[in-house]
Order: sequence, then C-alpha cells, then structure tokens
Amino acid sequence: MSVMERRLQLLLDLERYARVEDEARRSGRSVSAVIRTAIDIAYPGEVEVRVEALRSLLELGVGTQEAPEEAWEIIKESLEGDVAGDRS
Repeated sequence: MSVMERRLQLLLDLERYARVEDEARRSGRSVSAVIRTAIDIAYPGEVEVRVEALRSLLELGVGTQEAPEEAWEIIKESLEGDVAGDRS
C-alpha cells in the first residue's frame, strides 16, 4: 500500500456520510478506506484501465474456440496452396 501524502477535508451531508459509515462498519474498514475505494472505482488509474482492457480482451476468446471441422493437415495444405497461388 502506498504512503498517504495528501490530506483532504471533505464535507458530506448526513445521508451520504451514513452510507459511507454503514459500508465501513459492514466491511470492517475505515471511512477513509471506503472513500478511497470509491474514488478508485469511479476514477481508475492507468494501470487499472489497462488491466480491465486486458481482462476484456482475454474474455473474448473464452468459450468461443471451436474445433475446426476439417483436420489441421487439410487446412494447412489449403493455406499453403493459397500462399503459393499468390506468388504466381
């Protein structure tokens, strides 16, 4: 965890503070920790954005890979024929 370097004074209405305090109590964290987490969710840093983009990219391939109907040898010969045909 990084060292806290900035102090912030934040004024909240009673309803908002009650929500944050309830979450802090429920999760066993401090009010400050709950607010920091909320900031991270609402305004993700560059690393978080990149991690989420990678996660989304990896999920694109999950469960979508079906075995080809043709054997690999037939597909390979077809591709090699296509490449050889392009050279002529």
